[in-house]
Amino acid sequence: MIQYTVYIIDDDEIIRSGIRLALESDYRMHSFATAESALDAIPSDPPDLILLDIGLPGMDGIKALHHIREDYPDILVIMITAYEDIQTVISAMKLGAYDYVVKPLVMDGLEITIRNALGTIRLRKEVQDLQDKYLSENIPCFVAESNEIHNVLNFIGMVAKSPDTPILVLGETGTGKELIASAIHHRSPNYKGPFITVNCAAIPKNLIESELFGYEKGAFSGASTSGKKGLIEAAAGGTLFLDEVGDLSVEAQAKLLRFLEEGEFYRVGGTTKLQVRTRVVSATNKDLNTLIENGLFRQDLYFRLAVIVVTIPSLNDRPDDILPLAHHFLLHFSDKFGRAFTTFSDEAVEALTTYHWTGNIRELKNMIERAVLTGKEPSIERHALGIPETHTVAPGDIPFPPLTDAGVDITSMENAMETYYISEALRISKGNESKAAKLLNLNHHTFRYRKKKHT
Repeated sequence: MIQYTVYIIDDDEIIRSGIRLALESDYRMHSFATAESALDAIPSDPPDLILLDIGLPGMDGIKALHHIREDYPDILVIMITAYEDIQTVISAMKLGAYDYVVKPLVMDGLEITIRNALGTIRLRKEVQDLQDKYLSENIPCFVAESNEIHNVLNFIGMVAKSPDTPILVLGETGTGKELIASAIHHRSPNYKGPFITVNCAAIPKNLIESELFGYEKGAFSGASTSGKKGLIEAAAGGTLFLDEVGDLSVEAQAKLLRFLEEGEFYRVGGTTKLQVRTRVVSATNKDLNTLIENGLFRQDLYFRLAVIVVTIPSLNDRPDDILPLAHHFLLHFSDKFGRAFTTFSDEAVEALTTYHWTGNIRELKNMIERAVLTGKEPSIERHALGIPETHTVAPGDIPFPPLTDAGVDITSMENAMETYYISEALRISKGNESKAAKLLNLNHHTFRYRKKKHT
């Protein structure tokens, strides 16, 4: 059973006590004499409904309503006024108050108003509970420990709320762009609709247009005699994910732009205008700006696709996720192949955390799959990963200063060399620590430790 939390904000203690006494058997009640104290309490214990007096000392009810609607739009507010001041009530309703009641309060009427308001919330919560249940069964798995990927997940949770705003996902090969697109779909109002994936690079350019938009019978040689529905139609009410969108032909780009702008299109060979509502999420690891400069990608299409841009950090930029992901894949493939692996050796852990991941999560996944198939249980060793031992450099390959009878201060030399290269790496990377760490073949944590040591 859903339990509701109700705030009473009124400077009259008798009114606060009376309302609380009448309602506390049905709701969790909190009372406040000022708007300021109530606003301070909301973040830690948000209410479903607020009974808000207009004539408050300090911040009045209208100003408080403005803050509530701006910061907590899902909280319903019922205004309390000592007299029917029509202008004040109109101002409150324009600001988004659910309803208002007039003092002296009639409890039966107040309870009906509250029940009606909470009925709206109940419906919203039931829908949310259903969506949460659906998501728990269908949402793609995320293994995320790093702040970098949590920031991405928080961002997509926010932007996914719109059902049709186009989103462009950027990231290196293997970072999980399709997984992010799927997460956007499952967190959106379209979550019960289809999630259709199109790899634009895998479909021949002369077929991509008919695949996306469909075709009428006899539209071209070899066309089905009954015609074919396109993937955009198949994604109606859901999400269309265009992977490698930079590989679209110029002709397909023009039709896609029209669809994004007007919500309508024609099948190949057709004359009937079709309308479909779906969200388009696109992704690429290419530099679309370079493609635009070279005349290979329409700038106006880019602006339509990139209303919202989500950038996925590379695995090298989120080192805190390497071991959690490795253990996730280890358990997954051990279960899949009936192996009994439970952990990684210390040498394997060091190799995983210092390796430069050019293929990102996909490379890590493939590496663990191979290790599970070929390794010796119960622990994955470094050699099973296929990561070579660090090669040492022969002394003659580096121009060291000569060692004389006076000797050398090797510790000072090491410190000076580290300080110099850390400084140079930061200069070249324009202060980006993750990129600087890559230049020095260090993981992010080691780089930050050494940088702190020399500052």
